[in-house]
Amino acid sequence: MSSVEGQASVEGQASVDGQALDERQALDAGRASDKVLTARDLRVEFGLPGGRTARAVDGVDLDVAPGEIVALAGESGCGKTTLARTLLGLEPATGGRIAFGGTPLGRSGKALKAYRRQVQLVLQDPSGALNPRHTVYEAVAEGLRIHGITDDEPGRVADALARAGLRPPERFFLAYPHELSGGQRQRVVIAGALVLEPSILIADEPVASLDASVRGEILSLLLRLKEDAGLGALVITHDLGLAWSIADRIAIMYLGRIVEQGPVEQVLTAPRHPYTRALVSVLPDSPVPEPIVLAGELPDASRIPGGCRFRPRCQEVASGSALPVLGRCEGEDPGVLGPDGGSHEAACHLVHARMAA
Repeated sequence: MSSVEGQASVEGQASVDGQALDERQALDAGRASDKVLTARDLRVEFGLPGGRTARAVDGVDLDVAPGEIVALAGESGCGKTTLARTLLGLEPATGGRIAFGGTPLGRSGKALKAYRRQVQLVLQDPSGALNPRHTVYEAVAEGLRIHGITDDEPGRVADALARAGLRPPERFFLAYPHELSGGQRQRVVIAGALVLEPSILIADEPVASLDASVRGEILSLLLRLKEDAGLGALVITHDLGLAWSIADRIAIMYLGRIVEQGPVEQVLTAPRHPYTRALVSVLPDSPVPEPIVLAGELPDASRIPGGCRFRPRCQEVASGSALPVLGRCEGEDPGVLGPDGGSHEAACHLVHARMAA
């Protein structure tokens, strides 16, 4: 990694005029910026036996603004979780940039710790996220202790539990995870993130393990946090119905790339990319007339097809509809979608040709 522009950084105390930002300055910077978290040309590669390389994240541009929920959707194996882990600083990037509050981030251990205070993870399975031997109080207070925040610990824990919808909070202090319902456990996980007063949550399938009756309550909680606290969120999901109900914008990921993005209502009611159309086609009341069955399986990230990576499974290619641009589909990569700025974009030669006509 030879330059600031060419290297990925994951540090929460970026330098300004040679001085490291402390945690409070980093917090203020994140909330003052119009984009609390940004990624530019982010890449994550893994070496495999035989000298092969898997491009799990292959050039991603993504923004999350304060008070905005962005859904990241796609099939299992498309790179969603790897992207989330990289944004959290849990997975090293091999290229591109991450910025917090508009400031490019570095990689020192101390600064990474400060950054992680501002960008908090909410896991899919609350049972796995909580230590069964810790009380609710200990689980929520753990983050404060890791970050050396000692003032008014009981008050901070109680406030976080109340914000997560566990009231009166003191009633839950001495409870253990097995004594709680699934929804209550997930609220404890969310409280553990909120106690650090983050600027953004990264939630990986946050309601996938919950009963249908509880899912709506947790989604309503995330929406309330967005409205009341201006908290940004990146929600990773395979459920487009969930994205519709909670997100402001949506990014559709396929084989390490974002292939379509824009306001959630536009993308899901008028999908442009053939991959998005296939995903949307199976939804109730879909705007796509007939369900679309994709051919084959998601390719291995170490064997990404040349040209358009979706071409081998594309229904437009199979039906002959893409014939006017087939040469480009076979030989030219549609490229990486840049920051959308609220626009509706798709990385597809056929879509581009139709829009230009």
